[in-house]
Amino acid sequence: MDFKGSDTIPGPRTEDHLPHTAQAAVKIVIVGGFGVGKTTMVGSVSEIRPLTTEETMTQAGIGVDDNFGSETKTATTVAMDFGRISITDQLVLYLFGTPGQERFWFLWNGLFEGALGAVVLIDTRRLEVSFDVIGRLEERGVPFVVAVNSFPDGPRYPIPELRTALDLADEIPIIECDARRRASSRDVLMTLLRFLHSLARAKARA
Repeated sequence: MDFKGSDTIPGPRTEDHLPHTAQAAVKIVIVGGFGVGKTTMVGSVSEIRPLTTEETMTQAGIGVDDNFGSETKTATTVAMDFGRISITDQLVLYLFGTPGQERFWFLWNGLFEGALGAVVLIDTRRLEVSFDVIGRLEERGVPFVVAVNSFPDGPRYPIPELRTALDLADEIPIIECDARRRASSRDVLMTLLRFLHSLARAKARA
């Protein structure tokens, strides 16, 4: 998705230093296949000017990167995206967006170190690109939620059908979103935080 179409935060973005009231910082990773909107989500929700590592796509990627549904995409993330959002005066989230192309997945090892959880962003036009992403999270034991990014030409499916297609456990939240909209992206992050809280409470009762 084109970051130029994303919501902008009213007024200037905050300085890069943490608010003086911050007491806890949590690392969250946003993953998904090529062109599903990870850079857009980080950019739309970040309260600081996001750091991106996008490079212009070249002929070298033809036949290597699957850009079906993203034929107009002219740049791609080659390392990571980074942003920050304050959920409360005390809690800050650091957001790391991963590269979508499989040839860059070796970078995931460092990006996932210390991460509390993840958002899997999916495109209903290309559900199959999400299978390996979800499989890798499950192998690592990283808690995650699934966010269905709404593309204008994307088919819409009932949540139970998506859960079956992605072979997701009943407890894993699935939420629809528009990664261009700050409020929608923030709702996804709040869903992840509530899920992580429920997992922590269940573990404490066990």
